[in-house]
Amino acid sequence: MSPDPAEASETAEGPEKGRRLSPARVLDVDPLLDDPKTRIVVCCGAGGVGKTTTAAALGLRAAERGRKVVVLTIDPAKRLAQSMGIDSLDNVPRRVKGTEGDGELHAMMLDMKRTFDEVVEAHADPQRAAAILANPFYQSLSAGFAGTQEYMAMEKLGQLRARDEWDLIVVDTPPSRSALDFLDAPKRLGSFLDGRLIRLLTAPAKLGGRAGMAFLNVGMSMMTGTLGKLLGGQLLKDVQTFVAAMDTTFGGFRTRADATYKLLQAPGTAFLVVAAPERDALREAAYFVERLAAEDMPLMGLVLNRVHGSGAGRLSAERALAAAENLEEPRIVDQGNGKAGLRNSPDTYGSSQSPASEAAAIASEEGSPADTERSVDRLTAGLLRLHADRMQLLSREQRTRDRFTARHPEVAVVEVPALPGDVHDLAGLRDIGDRLATGRPDPA
Repeated sequence: MSPDPAEASETAEGPEKGRRLSPARVLDVDPLLDDPKTRIVVCCGAGGVGKTTTAAALGLRAAERGRKVVVLTIDPAKRLAQSMGIDSLDNVPRRVKGTEGDGELHAMMLDMKRTFDEVVEAHADPQRAAAILANPFYQSLSAGFAGTQEYMAMEKLGQLRARDEWDLIVVDTPPSRSALDFLDAPKRLGSFLDGRLIRLLTAPAKLGGRAGMAFLNVGMSMMTGTLGKLLGGQLLKDVQTFVAAMDTTFGGFRTRADATYKLLQAPGTAFLVVAAPERDALREAAYFVERLAAEDMPLMGLVLNRVHGSGAGRLSAERALAAAENLEEPRIVDQGNGKAGLRNSPDTYGSSQSPASEAAAIASEEGSPADTERSVDRLTAGLLRLHADRMQLLSREQRTRDRFTARHPEVAVVEVPALPGDVHDLAGLRDIGDRLATGRPDPA
């Protein structure tokens, strides 16, 4: 019987080993990036867990290990573009300067509407394409239809892969309300284009001539009247015009949606789920893992971002708190040389200051030797309480992660430590890449 993951972590020797995963469950990133058969890496996860930074760091590491890489980001923070030395990102891949090694790194940001326009232009003759692009309903659809961003992210991925210009494509998936909307988007768009309303609106154009007009006037009079009241006559007309113009291109959309879905299932694609060591984030990650398995998508592992660590892991939270209380509370052995009065002073009790603010205030105190000794005690107690807070945080993260790994022991995991600030240059991305490759915890 295999040991419980929580028990296994407690029996490891030393603070560093206690924070590491067992070797059987550690995700080895470099072989994945180096494998020429790996052509697409998809970073997915809930919003705010560091997907975009992870994607950029993986792209940089792969490029500096000799591959020609393009990173497709979805609405990245401005600082990320700046970290790559690029003033702005758009729908065209741009070469990132300053990389090391023989490879190349390119970066781009999805332009949802422009990508939709490219699909229309690819599947319609110039005259029909111009009519579609100018249609008000199409302009609203391409800018804000539910699932459009997710579909267009996968559409752009298909375009990049078809060009066969890059050894590796790293995709940062959209921050969706639902965890895996980008998997559903091709089906959703196909369902929309095949839906009953679309078929009804398309029917008159397909029948043509008087028969078509008769169908429109008799068979659809009630429906159009109702829709006209709900949507407005002009909007309904725009929709009908759009559907008539798009009729010949619907098949192209469905074909490309199916091809994109199969591309995600192909052996050359690798999914990485990105999460933070928090209950809600790992619950979402568990859903990702289960959904990817259900869809036969090739999951490579979990990137656990922003993991905290401590270089003083041997000192438990309980021992640190006990030591802090010994320094703060009056003791018989300390009631010499006037210390009892000092330790029982109002300053010692009932303070609402946090350990950090109290320690900062104490550090600036000056006075008699007794005051100095008291200040040192209070400063030490504050630092001990800060350490206890850190160790309690580590314990919560460990338990949360162990629950996930116990539920999904087949998923390889790599831990990336929490950093003190944002990534703002290639050196920062390189550091993230190094930590992704080694999975080492943060000692501080």
